[in-house]
Amino acid sequence: MNATGTAGVDRTPWLATPAALFLLTLFIYPCLYGLWLSFRPTEGGILANYAKFFGSERLWPTIFTTLKLALPATLINVGVALPIAYRMRIKTPRQKWITTALVVPITLGTVLIAEGMLTYFGPRGWFAQTLALLHLYDGPIRLTHNYIGVLISLVISGFPFAFLLLLSYVTGIDPVLGRAAATLGAGPWQQFRDVYLPLLVPGLAMCFCLAFVQAYSVFPSAVLLGSPAGPTRVISIAAYEAAFEQYDYPLASAIAMMMGLAQLIVVVAVLALRRLVYRGPVTGGKG
Repeated sequence: MNATGTAGVDRTPWLATPAALFLLTLFIYPCLYGLWLSFRPTEGGILANYAKFFGSERLWPTIFTTLKLALPATLINVGVALPIAYRMRIKTPRQKWITTALVVPITLGTVLIAEGMLTYFGPRGWFAQTLALLHLYDGPIRLTHNYIGVLISLVISGFPFAFLLLLSYVTGIDPVLGRAAATLGAGPWQQFRDVYLPLLVPGLAMCFCLAFVQAYSVFPSAVLLGSPAGPTRVISIAAYEAAFEQYDYPLASAIAMMMGLAQLIVVVAVLALRRLVYRGPVTGGKG
C-alpha cells in the first residue's frame, strides 16, 4: 500500500492536520477574535477605538517610540551576528564552545537580563564602581531607566536569536562555492562579498523580519530598564494599561491590532526589498 491508499486517495495532506489545528487554535482564532473585539467599543461607533487611538497623544506616538527601539536593535543584532556567524561556519574544536557561549543569553529570559543589567549598569552598579576604582570616570552613569538601557537589553536578548538564524543559513551554503572562488584568485573578502553575501540575502531578510518582530514586542525591558511613563512608553505598555488598568479590552485589542499592523508593514517592506535586490534561489544549497 502506498501513500495514496487502496482507494487512490492521497492521504499525505492529513499529516498536516495537527499543525493546522495548532495554528488555528493558537494564532488565527486569537487574531480574529481580537480584531472582532476591537470593533466593539464600550461606547461610540464601530471605529471608536481606532479614533481614540489616533486622537490620543498618549497612544498613537507609541508606534514610533517602539519603532525607534526595535529598528536600531534589529540592525545591530543582524549586523553583528552576520560576521560572527560567517566566521563560525568553519568547524574548529573551539567553535562549539564559542557558539554555546554566544547563545547563553537566549536561555535567561528578558526579565533576568533586565535584573542583571540593573545590578551591573545601575547608578551604583558594578560597572560604575569599576570605573571609579580604576579612576577612569567618577560621574553618574545613566545606562538604565532610559532609552539606552532598553536598547542594550534588546541587543543582549535578541543577538543569540539572530546569530542562530544566520548561522543556519551560512552553514547551508555549499563551501565548494567558496573554494571554487578561491581557486580563481578570490580573497576572503571577495569570497564573502561575491559568493556568500548574495546567497545570504534571503536569509538576512528573514532574520531581520523575525528579529524585528521580536524586538517590537518589547515589554519587560521597557518597564524594568526604561521609563514606562516617558521616552520608552512602547505600544505594548499602552495595550497593557488599556486592558489591565482601564479594563477596556476592546481598546486594548485595537492597540494590539495597530501593533500587528506596524510589524506587518515593516516585514512586507523588507520582503519586497529582498525581491528587488535578489531573484535567485532561496539558499546556496548543499548537494
